[in-house]
Amino acid sequence: MDTATTSDSTVGKQEINEKPSWKKAIASRLLIHPSIDEDPRLKTSRQKSLILLCLCLGSCLPGLSSTLYFPAIPVMTEDLKAPAVAVTLTTSLFVLFMGIAPIFWAVLADHYKIRRILILASLVIFIGASLGCALVSNVWGLVVLRCLQSTGASCTSSVGAGTITDMYAITERGRAFGFFFFGNFFGPLVGPIIGGFLSLSSQSWRATFWFSVAFGCFGFLVVFFFLPETYRDDAKWDAVSNDMDEKVEKAETDNNGDQADLEATTVQKRKSINVFAPVRALFHPFVFLASFMTAVAFGGMFAVETIIPTIYDEKFGLNTWQTGLSYLGAGVGNFMGTLIGGKLSDALLIRSRRLRGGAALLEDRLTANLWPAGFFFVPLGVLMFGWIGEYGISVWGCIVGFGIQCFGMSQVFSAGSAYLVDATPGRGASITAGANFLRMLLACILSLVATPMLNTLGPGYVGVLFAALMVLAMCLAVLLKLKGEAIRKISGF
Repeated sequence: MDTATTSDSTVGKQEINEKPSWKKAIASRLLIHPSIDEDPRLKTSRQKSLILLCLCLGSCLPGLSSTLYFPAIPVMTEDLKAPAVAVTLTTSLFVLFMGIAPIFWAVLADHYKIRRILILASLVIFIGASLGCALVSNVWGLVVLRCLQSTGASCTSSVGAGTITDMYAITERGRAFGFFFFGNFFGPLVGPIIGGFLSLSSQSWRATFWFSVAFGCFGFLVVFFFLPETYRDDAKWDAVSNDMDEKVEKAETDNNGDQADLEATTVQKRKSINVFAPVRALFHPFVFLASFMTAVAFGGMFAVETIIPTIYDEKFGLNTWQTGLSYLGAGVGNFMGTLIGGKLSDALLIRSRRLRGGAALLEDRLTANLWPAGFFFVPLGVLMFGWIGEYGISVWGCIVGFGIQCFGMSQVFSAGSAYLVDATPGRGASITAGANFLRMLLACILSLVATPMLNTLGPGYVGVLFAALMVLAMCLAVLLKLKGEAIRKISGF
């Protein structure tokens, strides 16, 4: 930490100490850069679980708010007399900004070495934009406000990954990432369910945005009172454990061989902000391969989700609230995949290192459960969904198929995301933001083309195309597993 930051922190503490106890508690939580007096990795299991719960709540916000008003789109279109292109933009641009905005949040988090205050600021933006959406009377105003809403909702997606890296050692992150990313999957699945019931109220489609305002306020209070600052200064805390030399060498390598001391390096980093760094990281082959694998898995799920209402209405005659309830099957699949995949990932990683005599290899994070999840469960699920929907055999068959797809997707997603954080120490938030950009960009593209493909090819062949894309991504992941160390060395990692 530089001298200016230390001085500001000291002055802040002195001002806080002069206030009554309850005011001290509030003021201490408003500090932009509070001091951290304990290694975040030494927090108790209970403290870590509470923080992880806060992050999970924040990670479900983008998916929840992106799909919450889906069931009410026809009513909204009629009420605002909106053209079809504008309605499409309220959804596609939201997803696109879910990929763009985290880049800026992540760069700020890594540059200024902060986590908590950024999440709070993003929630304020989300609440304000949601309030505007609830009161708007013009569809183009809604398009702009939806972009702002997405910007506010998406901070935790990248900053939360950095928080997990702060608190958990590499052998513990699989389970932590599993629960964290469960929020990413759970939000878009419960959104249509809640939105379906809210749209039946007297407020109609506006009720979904009033719900977003309330949920955002709840999230702000939870984060304000229960989420501490966790940014971990690796050089500082690893020095305490007599590992300073190794970490300084790694920090110098990450800064392209700069031989300046740690303080000079910190000052150099704070001179400028490079918002393109997370996207540029995708040009590293190992980052792209892992990101592409997770992007295909998530994008396929999101695309199927967008065509479910059409298929269930045309093939099975389900109404709005029945279609919303059908997403519970996918929620079960995601929960089971997260629960099983997270535990297996850590256990299998430890086992691989033990069999190697204790030697660490980052590609151990691409554990054995990843391969059946990506090669079998995701393609099987999407094929079941597509062909059962094609012939209108059984809505339960489609629900089970989508649940199987989500079961596999959650394991692919968690393994790939944890690998990226493990492979890029000190840059977890930025790298996660870059991967998230690719993921959301692909989700946006697949969701845009899913409906035209459905009308042209039918559900069965849409399933075939998504399954083939997943198999391709997994074949590239095999290359990463076998040659990952050599590929990382090419990139200088």
